[in-house]
Amino acid sequence: MNLSSHVEELKKKHQTLAQEVEAAQRAPGSNDLEIAELKKQKLRLKEEIERLSIEA
Repeated sequence: MNLSSHVEELKKKHQTLAQEVEAAQRAPGSNDLEIAELKKQKLRLKEEIERLSIEA
């Protein structure tokens, strides 16, 4: 897997997490800790995408 395809895969995962966060926030009785963990994962992916984009 080359760098650009790896970055594209990370972007897809980031988008999926964004959708999961939105769904969890809309759900009644959603777990705040779960939402916070999803947001952390999303942020880590975003930072990795930015880091790899700079290197490219």
